[in-house]
Amino acid sequence: MACRVACACGWRGQPYPIDWDAVDEDRLEDLDTSRAYGDWRAHIDSVERQTVPLPEELAETLTRLDEQLYRLARQAPLTVLKAVGTLEGLVRDVAHQAAQAAEADDLSPKTIGTALGISPDKASSRMTGYLHHR
Repeated sequence: MACRVACACGWRGQPYPIDWDAVDEDRLEDLDTSRAYGDWRAHIDSVERQTVPLPEELAETLTRLDEQLYRLARQAPLTVLKAVGTLEGLVRDVAHQAAQAAEADDLSPKTIGTALGISPDKASSRMTGYLHHR
């Protein structure tokens, strides 16, 4: 048996054999997964370098929104649910508009997938969803 990491994009890391004589089966959290994790981290870093960068201001806004919503989820869950409903509508409309623009630019699923850090199949599926679910 081996430890092997995988990514949603279809990438698979190399398998690292597990020395079961050195691992207590009741303490799997002690299993050394550092080499597999290193492979995964290198893959994610490579994918990130190929994706379209977010403008710094937008990335900061998204980070602040994430922090604020998680903080409020415990204190005021109904407020967060209302905000999420508003965001879902906004995301649906903006995603539809962006997908139409990408389609008008005749971008391939491979190009879209690379820009988003996902497989071409997932990019195609995502585009279909954005275009048809408004």
